[in-house]
Amino acid sequence: MTTSKEPSQIMTVEEVADFLKLSKITVYKLVKKGDLPGFRVGNSWRFRRETIAGIITKQPATKV
Repeated sequence: MTTSKEPSQIMTVEEVADFLKLSKITVYKLVKKGDLPGFRVGNSWRFRRETIAGIITKQPATKV
């Protein structure tokens, strides 16, 4: 178990959903479409924090 205050570099579906302010179901749908890159560990999906953060920074700013 890590005692570091820094967040883990690997995120679960729940953590990604919280980070992106999405539902877990939406995260699963984005993974299935290929819009959200992740990898499986057994039956569970995992995501690299830097990849998820990179997706956010690559999004173009839009006006409403």
